[in-house]
Amino acid sequence: MLDKVDVSNNNIQALVLAPTRELAHQIQRVMTCLGEFVGAKTYCCTGGTNIQIDKKTLTQGVHIVVGTPGRVVDMMKRQYFKTEHLKMMVFDEADEMLSRGFEDQIREVFALIPSDIQVGLYSATMPKFILEITESFMREPAKILVKNEELTLEGIKQFYVAVDKEQFKFETLIELYNNLEIQQCIIYCNTKTSVDNLSKAMREQNFTISAIHSAMETDERDLVMKEFRTGSSRVLISTDLLARGIDVQQVHLVINYDLPQSKEKYIHRIGRSGRWGRQGTAINFIMPQDARFLKEIESFYNTHVEEMPFNVTNLLS
Repeated sequence: MLDKVDVSNNNIQALVLAPTRELAHQIQRVMTCLGEFVGAKTYCCTGGTNIQIDKKTLTQGVHIVVGTPGRVVDMMKRQYFKTEHLKMMVFDEADEMLSRGFEDQIREVFALIPSDIQVGLYSATMPKFILEITESFMREPAKILVKNEELTLEGIKQFYVAVDKEQFKFETLIELYNNLEIQQCIIYCNTKTSVDNLSKAMREQNFTISAIHSAMETDERDLVMKEFRTGSSRVLISTDLLARGIDVQQVHLVINYDLPQSKEKYIHRIGRSGRWGRQGTAINFIMPQDARFLKEIESFYNTHVEEMPFNVTNLLS
């Protein structure tokens, strides 16, 4: 994108769409740093922010917009986001973007943009039904597909802990917490309520943790991410809001407090550890009803999730 934009004018020429505000801001920060070398101006356009600032910035002119579908569509409909000079559009975490939650907004985007622009879809996971959807709006695309069994990152050790009942998960987590030297860690729950409940329980035990999910206010989410990125917060409890694309260099441990509900989410979650060539560890809390699905994950990605060793002291070394 940076190579193809014409920086001699201030028209919006490229668009990147991401499923979450956090990922959109991360992409835009990277683009801004790289864009300085070619004079490209970028802007992040996401929900939960001041529409007047979006209006002013887009009207004054930028070269590349990174955003979430809802706010981008809104800006296009209000005519602040002029689309006539758009020549490239990228979907990051494309399978998430083309899932049912974003389907209507994506259709609106395509209705508002030129029909001859270049479209790129990127994700570590691309289920068959998503590839079939792409046939309706992509013209003979070049496909670069990685086999499922090649996706599991080599630098991530995977373990499971068998937990008989839901209420035993918390005791297991506290025991782990007390026996591991944790630098930075993300703990994943499947619902916002579970995030809130686990956060409350840990704080009551005087553990210092942060929590994030989509029902929180924008300013609060931004503060949580800032603290986690800078290392002032070391343990972050999250829904799948932060399962995709988020790069925090120091994260070396992911705990699936709840096993995710899809194979794709599993690979994205554990991929938050072991970034930048570092060693990562994933620990999964497995209820009796989860055992079969864990086997499916192992088979699908041709990987092996070991039972966590009794002596965990050196697990993260």
